[in-house]
Amino acid sequence: MILAMILTYMIFAMLLNSVGTVILQSIQGFGIGKTDASLLEAFKDLPIAITSFLIASFLPRLGYRRAMMLGLLLVAAACAAMPLLQAFWATKLLFATVGVAFALVKVSVYSSIGLLTEDAKAHAALTSTVEGWFMVGILGSAWLFAAFINAEAPGDPVWLDVYWVLAAMCIAVVVLLATCTLDERAAQDGHAAGESFIDMFRLLALPLVVVFLVSAFLYVLMEQAINTWLPTFNREILHLPTTLSVQAASIFAGSLALGRLGGGVLLRRIPWFWLLSACVVAMAVLVLLALPLAANVQARDGMTWWNAPAAAYVFPMIGLLMAPIYPAINSVVLSALPKARHAAMTGLIVVFSALGGTTGSYVTGQLFAHFDGARAFYLLLAPMAMLLVSMALLHRAVSRRQALPHPA
Repeated sequence: MILAMILTYMIFAMLLNSVGTVILQSIQGFGIGKTDASLLEAFKDLPIAITSFLIASFLPRLGYRRAMMLGLLLVAAACAAMPLLQAFWATKLLFATVGVAFALVKVSVYSSIGLLTEDAKAHAALTSTVEGWFMVGILGSAWLFAAFINAEAPGDPVWLDVYWVLAAMCIAVVVLLATCTLDERAAQDGHAAGESFIDMFRLLALPLVVVFLVSAFLYVLMEQAINTWLPTFNREILHLPTTLSVQAASIFAGSLALGRLGGGVLLRRIPWFWLLSACVVAMAVLVLLALPLAANVQARDGMTWWNAPAAAYVFPMIGLLMAPIYPAINSVVLSALPKARHAAMTGLIVVFSALGGTTGSYVTGQLFAHFDGARAFYLLLAPMAMLLVSMALLHRAVSRRQALPHPA
């Protein structure tokens, strides 16, 4: 079951993070303008947030394993439509389907982790591991799509054949899930459907949940700010060639993958609060050390991997330090709640993560427009300080809740 969850997550990582490649190929292959192509982000992100909010609390009745299978089957059908239809509207349909299906899958995966683990440390370790493989899927996406693009004629629709591979992967994991067993009785709360939906709002009244959502919002704000604007930082501040600017930004994604897989091991041995606090402090130190390296970089011809500025390698390594934070705080709040409330809580996680990501990208973009990129990234020290405070409050709220004889 754990293998099936990891493979499901990796498939969605490949699809969700292919949007940049698909925008480029749509412009070259379908003759679509940049304005129209940019709408693909909205077709992906809005269904994730809306679907998570509407259906999260209802999934225990459908069953988490069945929900994952349904999500994969929907995506398999949408993938198969891409090479058959070869039209831009099919691309919009694909990303809308992926958004809806990912909402089903993320809520189901996070809720299933609580059913498959016995204690908070095991929960944190498995959550970090699953999120780590998600980042591996992101790295694999670029290589998979690139393998199907005709270098001599980038607009050649042969690139759409990649979706046959993705559809086959979806079907294979559905078969694997069909052979798995998962005891979901602990997730059944016995509430009526409307009462389960209202439970999401009841959760917002818990101090534990409020401080967690603040923490999650701040983390995703920082990660998305770096992820979205690092290529621009590399190009405008470090004066790397455009291609190398994009390639060097992949160091950040690789660092996140390694950090989350490593975090899954460390969280079995180190209390989460002390590990994550050390990570945040180290992040601040890295910012203060790495960004001065970018201060006096001069543009020069023939810049390659071998002679790129040190900041191009050092700053993206912040991903190693950031990586354990998000899955760990998610695990902390879920472990503190009854398993019957995990689906509703995960719905809130997805919604607030989406808000944090959108805010981080927008705010950093405005800072890039009005200041230079180095100053924009220096200002990340502010949410780092706020995250340290919110995690301390989360730690205190969890400790108080664990001290209660009968948690609500």
